[in-house]
Amino acid sequence: MKNPKARAAGLLLPLSALPSDQGCGSMGAQARRFVDLLAQSGAAYWQILPINALGYGNSPYQPFSSFAGDPIFIDLDDPLVLGLLGASAGALNPSSVAVEYERARAFKLSVLRRAFPAFRPGTDYASFAALPWVRPYAVFKAFKNANGGVAWPQWPRPQRDWPELGGDLTPFEKEIAFESFVQYLFYTQWNALKAYANQAGVRIIGDVPIYVGLDSQDVWAGRENFLLDEAGNPTAVAGVPPDQFSALGQRWGNPLYDWARLQQSGFRFWIDRLRYAAELFDVVRIDHFRAFDTYWEIPASEPTAVRGAWREAPGYALFDAVLRALPAMRVVVEDLGDLRPETFALRDHYHFPGMKILQYTFEPGAAQRPGEGEPNMVAYTGTHDNQTVRSWFEAQSPQWRQSARESLEKSGFWQGDSSRSFVSLALADAAELAILPVWDLLGLDDRARINTPGTLGSPNWEWKLRDFLALEERLKALKGEIAASGRV
Repeated sequence: MKNPKARAAGLLLPLSALPSDQGCGSMGAQARRFVDLLAQSGAAYWQILPINALGYGNSPYQPFSSFAGDPIFIDLDDPLVLGLLGASAGALNPSSVAVEYERARAFKLSVLRRAFPAFRPGTDYASFAALPWVRPYAVFKAFKNANGGVAWPQWPRPQRDWPELGGDLTPFEKEIAFESFVQYLFYTQWNALKAYANQAGVRIIGDVPIYVGLDSQDVWAGRENFLLDEAGNPTAVAGVPPDQFSALGQRWGNPLYDWARLQQSGFRFWIDRLRYAAELFDVVRIDHFRAFDTYWEIPASEPTAVRGAWREAPGYALFDAVLRALPAMRVVVEDLGDLRPETFALRDHYHFPGMKILQYTFEPGAAQRPGEGEPNMVAYTGTHDNQTVRSWFEAQSPQWRQSARESLEKSGFWQGDSSRSFVSLALADAAELAILPVWDLLGLDDRARINTPGTLGSPNWEWKLRDFLALEERLKALKGEIAASGRV
């Protein structure tokens, strides 16, 4: 890992949470405006959540593909789209403060289907279409659309087993071409946004889920890499045992990797996956790092995550292979939870920065010393899985809150409210990088919480900004705070 040479700061905001009148944040003008605001404040990083095609429950951690992007993030006001349409796509909901996944996806896909007949592929498209994942994903999506969206293990055998059997794709070619066109728009818009950010001095931290969804092109076309039965159903699934978030644990349901098979292949699946992520992002955050040391194996028949077993993963062999292939890749690892010492040893062997969550490390009554802690870390007030600082702080006992305020005042970090105080703590931390979630920067309560682990459906993943007005005002003050912390 090549760590930042100087202290820096950044903001955490999912792409979906950008202001938009089309139901979901996109890669258009508002994304570029956010980049401008970051650069003006002195923040050097924008951390996002996964942008792959969203699967079950609209969770970015249940993607349809490790490579394809979700069309819900496509900007319909892009000049290419407007040129194909010959008119504006229009608006869906100008005042929305929640992501409207189903409406936004239906709206955008209907517009893109109207635009597609006028599309004439050029050399740029030909280069994109030659990427090894594009056609397999387009075939997967064409089959899925033809089968009413049901999961691939339920498809007719010729389509379910197409990667092995082959077969005539002539009836599906028009849909395959459309899905390839959609991915081309996503790819070109993302690369343009990343180039804009980099030119402004802003680097993007992308997020790679450790697991993929069962109903994904990754599993459909690479069944040998996963623990599945002959029908394509998982024999064991991923999750975590009971913890602070859930008394029943978290049964994510993702199929587990066949690590022995992956090792025999030289970990090609993981190298391909991370190589593509390293092209899309400046820094790659790897989710649930502990599962590269030991992972929780839940029998597929179990309805919860209570019953399971810890299994060892070949973490050293994997990352030796990955870093031989991708020596320049910059990585941050999500090393949270109740971890055994071997997990930290694996992280530190490769000098990967871990994550420090102040909601977990803060001790009321203890002196808060500026610059205290481990430099090779990324400090956060909280993550997308936490309560907002405001609601977390207010949920504590009166005695805890009083003690916390007194210790923050004594150390010079109390800024009038809990959210601003924890932003100040994060900026003062010894960690080389401090990432501030926008909801904590704005002092919002749990109505802005992104996700509650162990739960499914609304309101998870739905919060979004109505506009940038409050954020613009807050960032004026943040510019001075970033400069004072030496994170320039």
